[in-house]
Amino acid sequence: MKTKYKYICSNCGYESAKWMGRCTTCESWDSFEEVQIEGKHSKKLNLEKRGNIKVHKLSEIETGDEYRFKTGISEFDRVLGGGIIPGSFVLIAGDPGIGKSTITLQMTRSLIDKKPLYITGEESLSQIKHRADRLSNIPGDLNIIAETELNKIIDAINSDECGIAIVDSIQSVYLSELDSTPGSFVQVRECTSKLMQLAKRLNKPIFTIGHINKEGSIAGPKILEHMVDTVLQFEGSKGQNYRILRTIKNRYGSTNEIGIFEMSEKGLEEVSNPSEYFLSNSIDNEPGTITVASTEGNRPLLIEVQTLVSPTGFSVPQRTATGFDNRRLQMIIAVLEKKIGAMFYKYDVFLNIAGGLKVNDTSTDLGIAMSLVSSLNNQPLSKNTIVIGEIGLTGEVRPVSGLVEKIKEAEKLGFKKAIVPNVKKFSYRSSKIDLIKVNRIEEALKKLEL
Repeated sequence: MKTKYKYICSNCGYESAKWMGRCTTCESWDSFEEVQIEGKHSKKLNLEKRGNIKVHKLSEIETGDEYRFKTGISEFDRVLGGGIIPGSFVLIAGDPGIGKSTITLQMTRSLIDKKPLYITGEESLSQIKHRADRLSNIPGDLNIIAETELNKIIDAINSDECGIAIVDSIQSVYLSELDSTPGSFVQVRECTSKLMQLAKRLNKPIFTIGHINKEGSIAGPKILEHMVDTVLQFEGSKGQNYRILRTIKNRYGSTNEIGIFEMSEKGLEEVSNPSEYFLSNSIDNEPGTITVASTEGNRPLLIEVQTLVSPTGFSVPQRTATGFDNRRLQMIIAVLEKKIGAMFYKYDVFLNIAGGLKVNDTSTDLGIAMSLVSSLNNQPLSKNTIVIGEIGLTGEVRPVSGLVEKIKEAEKLGFKKAIVPNVKKFSYRSSKIDLIKVNRIEEALKKLEL
């Protein structure tokens, strides 16, 4: 039987019959790896009956009384969808040093009765012990092994001493039957597949840690994210103490849910009031600063938006957004130029979502528009006012989802006035906050005296 070879892109998994310098799918350079495959003889498909397969009715399937169990970290349970599902396979990704290993170690505090097994492939046992001492309250009965060979890891997970497995990291694990190096496309794919099958067969949850490449994506082939049940990704900067754990994929809960933590000497601590954490503590408001509301998963968050509009020194003015879609920023600027005659073409525009959040909720549109006009006119806005609404291309203010929850969150933090869309069936009443309903951008500008 003739031996054949194929070439696989280590970044996206694209297969080619010949080596290419640049992948035509993900456009990454020098990412193709040679993989040996055996020659295949064509076989006729056998359509004969092979035996009976038991078919189950949905109503007959039992999930058990303890469908989920808690980690003891409420923000972590939130992004998992309410807790850990037996037999689930969870990938936690993030930059080096952002808290991936820390949160999995802290998780074992409340799960020691479930017999967690920590498998380290990148650190020594003494390094894990030093981290556990720094975090404090890590159970002394926690089982730990230092191993990277997958067959030995499978034997350890199969044992009675393991009820939950934590593999740190998937890029360090290798299967000895394969010739490729750890972290390669073939190794990551095969190791992930075997660990997934093991989790389902034993009904034991497995957590694995993944790295982030320089582009900010999860390192390794894209198939890694498709194979696992849940993908959680840490966001944040090493220069700041906050950490955001975001759900990217979840077969057992909602996506785009976030958990917010603060890194301290004793590890990751939950932030009890995220909205207050992301708002400025200054008494006076500066031009271009405004508070908006966004929904992350099922949670309303109040966020501070900062914009700076300054005269440009270029023939083409700059449009720079941090934490917000740059194309949507350009659309909002175009609507303001068309509808109120603002001359942004003479100015550079910079937008920043305070706290490092990445906002995709369109209910922040109106607030960003008011912030831009405030900075352009060098006129500050009231600190006690929150602005909520989506902007259409004709300048109308459109309704947004979760409006009542956003207003209640603003009430909780002491806001006195809210600019909101004029929704006909909206009947929320409150004595704590003054609701000002608007139909168009021009009305919102008049109400804010801009």
